[in-house]
Amino acid sequence: MSRRLKIYGLDYCSTVQKARAALESVGWTIDFRDVKADPLSPAEWQQMLDHFGDKLVNRASLTWRGMSEEERAAAPAEMLAAKPALMKRPAIDLDGQYFLGWTANVKRALGAE
Repeated sequence: MSRRLKIYGLDYCSTVQKARAALESVGWTIDFRDVKADPLSPAEWQQMLDHFGDKLVNRASLTWRGMSEEERAAAPAEMLAAKPALMKRPAIDLDGQYFLGWTANVKRALGAE
């Protein structure tokens, strides 16, 4: 049986690259979606926000720091649709079990320590 999961992020993001490499090295098959090259629909962004809440918006990012107060006041789904690089990465979907970021806890949960 193949172990599959979905990863959402940016292809050029070093954290996403590390996560993909580590997961593949322990046998995961990854369905990857680059949210900039293949944008999510408003409904898909909302679904991600339903799972992760405001943590999906990376307020420590360069993208966030470069935004105006007016841009920052927008609804999270609107901000993410306009600026996909604002998304905390990677977002991982394992058959309805969701993980955000590439932390020690996420690595442990997916067997990629």
